[in-house]
Amino acid sequence: MALKILDTCINCDVCEPACPNQAITQGAEIYIIHPDLCTECVGHFDEPQCVVVCPVECIENDPEHVESNDQLLAKLAGLQEKAA
Repeated sequence: MALKILDTCINCDVCEPACPNQAITQGAEIYIIHPDLCTECVGHFDEPQCVVVCPVECIENDPEHVESNDQLLAKLAGLQEKAA
């Protein structure tokens, strides 16, 4: 499943560069994770890097975008094809 950033985000900017899929961007008030780009770092790392670096622990699973590990790997493959 994709992740989401809660409104407790302090805009510290550590999550954006940590994302291998460039799924995180600055929103109007807080950073936003784009679910079509988020693979929870599956295929890159053992755990989501944005969660690892977030100092206020404001990133959690997004129940509106539930995906299996296989779906996340397929999404990653599609993203890599587009980038090539």
